[in-house]
Amino acid sequence: MSADSPHSVHSPPHAVHSPPPSVQSSLPVVETRGLGKRYGDFVALADCDLAVPEGEIFGLLGPNGAGKTTLIRSLLGFLQRTSGECSVCGIDPAVDSVEVRRRVAYLPGDARLPRHLRGEAVLKFFSKMHPQSDLRRSLEIAERLELDRSRRVGMMSTGMRQKLALAAVLGTLTPLVILDEPTANLDPSVRGEVLDLVVEARDRGQTVMLSSHVLSEIEDTCDRVVFLRSGHVARHLLMSDLFQRHRVLGRSARDAIEVPESWADSVVVRRLETTPADRPPGASGYTGASAYTGARWSIETAGDLAPYLGWIQSLELSELRIEPVGLRTIYNEVHRSLENVALKNRSLENGALETRTLETAS
Repeated sequence: MSADSPHSVHSPPHAVHSPPPSVQSSLPVVETRGLGKRYGDFVALADCDLAVPEGEIFGLLGPNGAGKTTLIRSLLGFLQRTSGECSVCGIDPAVDSVEVRRRVAYLPGDARLPRHLRGEAVLKFFSKMHPQSDLRRSLEIAERLELDRSRRVGMMSTGMRQKLALAAVLGTLTPLVILDEPTANLDPSVRGEVLDLVVEARDRGQTVMLSSHVLSEIEDTCDRVVFLRSGHVARHLLMSDLFQRHRVLGRSARDAIEVPESWADSVVVRRLETTPADRPPGASGYTGASAYTGARWSIETAGDLAPYLGWIQSLELSELRIEPVGLRTIYNEVHRSLENVALKNRSLENGALETRTLETAS
């Protein structure tokens, strides 16, 4: 299989370019504006706007079929876009996809390697294809991943082949590294080593695009993340903003908790009723529990928690617990909001259909 195949570990031949770009550059390594890809009536990617700054780890999150791989392959020129614009290192892949791929080390989600070669021969093969590939570095990575390089690829397990592909890709010094599910089929201990290698790539000045289903991996490594759902960009998020979000949980006998007007955009209060014991006497579903001490409340804050502490103390909450808001919460929020929109649209469509049916009948 050729090196330009979307299924191969991609380190294109005979590339000559400068070392990894400086982190201080203001131009994004990857930029898309209204990028879209259709297959007939099926929309794989729609109106995708994003910018990936240099020297950062940029996460792509979304379920299967969200458009992550379509986005990546459109950036590399493996797919021809239907609409919009995009550039990688300032180059349009529709104009010069070969030059784009010379500046990218790409690990596809289904990497395929020459089955007749031994592991070390595979690393030598890819190191000769790209002048920015460092064989010594690839061998070191293989050692860190505890890979038996003497075994033929055809006799390797799926996890071993993944390690070999990672060693080939991460042994390059291209400005951009794109990793599609890099920890798939790996043991937990090896996953941690792979994430360390990703961070090291960023610290060397490389930019990394990381697609993963594992939220904790994105949380531990990425500087920013974009959520994709049904081919659309649902949300952008700076991880530094996420780490400043907190959730306060507690009980209160109050009927309502009023948020000061100045905090209306940074505080969200929700009343939680999850068990019969959370319902006051006389309420529907009350079971006569004598231990009722008030409803359970959730208070989510954005930014530094310190300014809110005095107000939270004044609420006199019992069973108080404060926890950070993790990526799982945001992920669920994105999907719930999109599902609600879909349900609303279906309801409107059904209502319109019923109206047309009644008009036809009359």
